[in-house]
Order: sequence, then structure tokens, then C-alpha cells
Amino acid sequence: MKEKSRFLIIDIICIILLIAFDLITKYFAAASLKGNDPYVLIKGVFEFRYLENHGAAFSMFQNKQLFFSIIAFIAVFFILFMLYRTPVTRHYRLLRICLIGIAAGASGNLADRLALGYVRDFLYFVLIDFPIFNVADIYVTCSVFLLVILILFYYKEEDFNEIKTHRK
Repeated sequence: MKEKSRFLIIDIICIILLIAFDLITKYFAAASLKGNDPYVLIKGVFEFRYLENHGAAFSMFQNKQLFFSIIAFIAVFFILFMLYRTPVTRHYRLLRICLIGIAAGASGNLADRLALGYVRDFLYFVLIDFPIFNVADIYVTCSVFLLVILILFYYKEEDFNEIKTHRK
């Protein structure tokens, strides 16, 4: 049990560090881009462009901050519960990384929603006209993508049964 608690603490520290990095990037983006023209990194491909997003991914469901805050709280609580129940073995390491990424991304955007009433986005791929996003969105998107791959091709049903039964 001590090892499981130690790993849960390490997981939480990783989540906090990822949240801090996300919030620092948002702070600097807002400080340098808000009210200014976009900063073009690669002309016609990628730029930094400040946006205050009052919705969810891709600016959908505008002005539903309470709803998204509740969903984020539930998701983070569930992920912490899953991290606690997930065996501390090499086999589950990628699952733990995915859960950490999702929790950090959800928490980073939740922090913005609670403190500001919106999420600060600033990364924009001009080439494909992709919606403006932030570092927390990268955490969630990459983690969910990897999680889907793992569920489809790596983990078996019995692996998840081990999490359900929560062997100590």
C-alpha cells in the first residue's frame, strides 16, 4: 500500500507541474498577445493569436462555464480514483500517463474558467485553419488519442478487470 500511495503522490505532483506549465504559457500569451496582432512564427502555417474562449473545445457551447466546471471536477475526481486503483506496474505505465495528461489538461482549463470565466487560447495553425487552442488542450487531445490506441491494441479486458477488482 505504501508503494501505491507513493506513486499516487508522484502522479499528483506530475499533474500539478503540467498545470503550472499550462498556466504559465497562458499567462505569457495573454501578457504579450492580448490586444496585439498575432505573432507569426511560420508565415501561413503557425502563429500565436490570443483568444478568450467562453465555450468548450473549438469554442462550442459558449457561456456554459458552470457546466464545464462541473464536468471537469467530476473528470479529475474520477481520474484520481482510477490512478489510485490502477496497479503500479510497468504494464499500466502508459495508462497512468494518459490519465495524468487528461487530468492536467482538464484542471488547467478549469483553473482559467474559475479564475477568469473563460479559457485563454493562443496556438493557431493557419495552414489548416484549425481552431485556436492551448497547452491544456494538447495534454487532453494527445492523452485521449493515446488512450484510445491503448484500449484498442494494447490492453485487454482482463487488464481493466484488475483495476475494477483493485487488488492491493
